[in-house]
Amino acid sequence: MPRKSNTRAAAGSGSIRQRSDSTWEARFTVGHDPGTGKPIRKSVYAKTQKEVRQKLAQAVAAVDNSDYFEPSKMTLAQWLDVWAEEYMGDKRYSTKKTYKANIETHIKPALGAVKLSQLAPHLIQKFYNTLLTSGCKVPQRGKDGKIIKKDGIPVYEAAPMSAKTVRNIHGTLTKALSTAVDIGYLRINPSDRVTLPRVEKKELAPLTDEQVKNFLQESSKDDFEIILKVILFTGLRESEALGLTWDSVDFKAGTLKVSKQLQKRRLADGGATLASTKNGKSRLLKPAPFVMGLLRRQYQNQATQRLKAGDLWQGWQTAEERKTGLVFTTAEGKNISQTSIRYHFKKVVSAIGVPACRVHDLRHTFAVLSLQNGDDIKTVQGNLGHATAAFTLDVYGHVSEKMKDDSAARMEAYIKSL
Repeated sequence: MPRKSNTRAAAGSGSIRQRSDSTWEARFTVGHDPGTGKPIRKSVYAKTQKEVRQKLAQAVAAVDNSDYFEPSKMTLAQWLDVWAEEYMGDKRYSTKKTYKANIETHIKPALGAVKLSQLAPHLIQKFYNTLLTSGCKVPQRGKDGKIIKKDGIPVYEAAPMSAKTVRNIHGTLTKALSTAVDIGYLRINPSDRVTLPRVEKKELAPLTDEQVKNFLQESSKDDFEIILKVILFTGLRESEALGLTWDSVDFKAGTLKVSKQLQKRRLADGGATLASTKNGKSRLLKPAPFVMGLLRRQYQNQATQRLKAGDLWQGWQTAEERKTGLVFTTAEGKNISQTSIRYHFKKVVSAIGVPACRVHDLRHTFAVLSLQNGDDIKTVQGNLGHATAAFTLDVYGHVSEKMKDDSAARMEAYIKSL
């Protein structure tokens, strides 16, 4: 019986019709406009009447259960643009840079054209699997080891991507889709239903006692001697050492406050700038007197450089300004870049026979030396600025053979005492 003109269609009621292109459309009511009172109608489509009837039944049931969800019509690329522009405000500069690089270099080219509502877990899984086998581009090299070029441009070939990098890309995609779920563009996050590759932990490579001795001797010949030794005996990250300011150094108390890091930025974005530490928290170190002695030398050296540079000096200009000036600078008072410190570091470690060593391995060395010389794990955690002692223990609890030998010796002495 036809519905009277002055009655309202119940939410969820629907009708079916065949379209001119032979496909089928089912229309149903999801509610009423609060302003006009007119019904809000939606459609589902299918190739057959049976299929569209099933879709209609599912949609009507969802409306009846107040569980109806309207799929977004945006593509993933469109949503990623919105997310990057509007939802990254609370992220660090370096984090934003990484997210945007992952989006433009990997996610958009592979999945950008897919509609947000049609982004199924298996599509994301296939994307990750492809990255693992051929996600990197590396320059081709000839038998002589030289890069092959065509018309002066390097020729690239596909190469496997590391599991860690794939997980980083997954982190970017997951955060973007989680926001889409939060604001109602997606019902669930499809990236939560994929299998991620296992990351194999790399063996730590701290310097041995002999290598530390050689490092100290060789670095004494280098212009970057002081900063390299400070990193070795404080466990500071490169960026934290480069961002250290004189107001953080208390010679009287013999302490070092780590509250900033020097963050690398493009000149267009303002150039290098001081930012908060990696975890956003500050920590107070009580370094060995040897380290404080190094910093006193640096204080004197910098004063000498300031006089020598004269008008070319680009750092602090007055004694008051110096209090918040950088501890480690170039001969003209500018900040030191990570590229420069790594160049000088490589010269030193190559000279002592460990060219594969990284600046960050000095931090690992400090941690292991601390544990070997009796520091408890909680103290090492605080000095390194780790979030938890469990993390510190997981990273460093198994790296020292000397610690195992000492433990065995202590147990042997205990047994004999019985």
